[in-house]
Amino acid sequence: MTPSLESPISAPPLLYSWRLGLGAEVRSEGVFFRVWAPKCQRVEVVIEGGHEYVFPLLSETDGHFSGLAPHRKAGFLYWYRLDGNSQYPDPCSRFQPSGPHGLSLVVDPFSFTWCDVDWPGVQLPGQVIYEMHVGTFTPDGTFDAAIRELPELQRIGITLIELLPVAEFPGRWNWGYDGVDLYAPTHNYGDAHALRRFVNAAHQLGLGVILDVVYNHLGPDGNFLSAFSDDYFTERYATDWGAAINYDGANARAVREFFVRNACYWISEFHLDGLRLDATQNIYDSGPLHVLAELSQRVRDVATPRTVVLLAENEPQDLVCVTPIEAGGYGLDAMWNDDFHHSARVALTGRREAYYTDYRGQAQELLSTVKRGFLYQGQRYHWQKQARGSLVTTEPASSFVMFTENHDQVANTLQGERLTTMTSPGRYRALMALMLLAPATPMLFMGQEFGASSPFLYFADHTDTALAASVHKGRKEFLAQFPSYATPGAQAAVPDPADPALFTRSKLDFSERVTHAPLYLFHQDLLQLRREDSLIARQDRSRLDGAVLGPEALVLRFFGDENTEDRLLVVNLGLDLEYIPAPEPLLAPIRDGWWYVRWSSEDSQYGGSGIIKPCGPDGWRIPGASATFLVGSTDLAG
Repeated sequence: MTPSLESPISAPPLLYSWRLGLGAEVRSEGVFFRVWAPKCQRVEVVIEGGHEYVFPLLSETDGHFSGLAPHRKAGFLYWYRLDGNSQYPDPCSRFQPSGPHGLSLVVDPFSFTWCDVDWPGVQLPGQVIYEMHVGTFTPDGTFDAAIRELPELQRIGITLIELLPVAEFPGRWNWGYDGVDLYAPTHNYGDAHALRRFVNAAHQLGLGVILDVVYNHLGPDGNFLSAFSDDYFTERYATDWGAAINYDGANARAVREFFVRNACYWISEFHLDGLRLDATQNIYDSGPLHVLAELSQRVRDVATPRTVVLLAENEPQDLVCVTPIEAGGYGLDAMWNDDFHHSARVALTGRREAYYTDYRGQAQELLSTVKRGFLYQGQRYHWQKQARGSLVTTEPASSFVMFTENHDQVANTLQGERLTTMTSPGRYRALMALMLLAPATPMLFMGQEFGASSPFLYFADHTDTALAASVHKGRKEFLAQFPSYATPGAQAAVPDPADPALFTRSKLDFSERVTHAPLYLFHQDLLQLRREDSLIARQDRSRLDGAVLGPEALVLRFFGDENTEDRLLVVNLGLDLEYIPAPEPLLAPIRDGWWYVRWSSEDSQYGGSGIIKPCGPDGWRIPGASATFLVGSTDLAG
């Protein structure tokens, strides 16, 4: 007969100010367990280690079960046994040493020594985001290995790291969007404190860290929530991944708590500086306070006095995400700008397939995204046969995150091609100058800063062969929306996500910082210019105007004040443009002065053909595939 541990009637108070209130929490008198399992009549903790101990939890009135295992400390493994039958890991496990199908580990988060007591948190203005997949960022693919690269990221001008999801997932490699243990950093990237070490090291360098979290679905393998309750998911809404999470139906209060507390958990126990919320259009809630608004409020409360940033991916580009809560919105800080990416990709590649159909990639579109945020603000979107977007009014420029690469868009090519392989070097540099000097918040995808030659492919390691085959089939079907990828030859060439080579090929090669030194320097210099130029650093759309000079050429004028002269950014993605005469008032020189070149994408040290001043007394001759940044001066010799 298996011995049991005595269950107390009430649990002692926590030693710490913030309480998760779920899972296994280390207290002065033992380990306190609490789980929501309304589907069950009986829940027991099965403690492994030499001898198996079974510890019954007491039923609460709302479907929770709880109890204290006295005299226990962190470090032991356990299951939850439901109704005396099957055993499952803790839905709020802080660590899964053997993955989502294994036992849970009791972790004491307060045993970690932090060195960031004075860290104030982050605010969005001034940030340069760097999207990182931990598993492929370094050869080792761990948090500790990534720590070694943080000083270099800080040196080149990165300020905020955005980690792809790290919640425990099945198999050895995954993007993270198939996470199933949302409270457990995956064991593939290190031990239970590895993420804490990473954030601690980043803060000591002045870098912020935010985490991509997935609250619209869970992965198909290792998701055991339904064993505890049938109310986690609902068929009332449809998502791209099956049943939606139940945020507004029967027993939704406990479901909301599970996910909202998860957001607070990352901020509190890991000192993260914010979250990026995946596919918010598939987070459905018809209640009086949307779950994302509740999340926004509570995360900021937990972080106080630190400041945090909350970003949304929202495919329809609905500004409800960044609308204040008091005005009926979610109160988030920023949104990814797919419109800019799609137009920029068309501009550089000339391809308008699938979801690029409604973009022309012309100067007008690029200029409009810089000035107005989104391109589609309620117009009909023919690809989806419906209206897209909402009206941009007073939202600050920093609320729009611009990028030309991210994990999805690089992988949504047949072989995970980087943008530098799909266009000319000059055109790439010119467009990146526009993005990195625009008022919006810029984001680079890992390796983009040195023109990584490694692809980024879609990879997922599923031990279930039927599931793996289904994932490969689904990948083919997804890519078939591109006519060029729907051909028999292309479909046969779609890589199998289960192939280990895809994960290995996607790893960065840091020796390319040297072999690709011109492009590496190009990004560093642009980030320095963005940081140090007083007008650019303001990120103020109200002091910006622009004009189209040709189908592929545009000018931005940044207006100074009594202490700062105006700036010009002239971008030409097309052929040499002779703009003589120049009947565009934004090109007019400052009073009693002229323009001098401060920076050019065609600088020979970047691999360009040499700096050419585009303006003269008779007009403008703008080199093709170039960007030039000019500063007004009363020194006519300038």
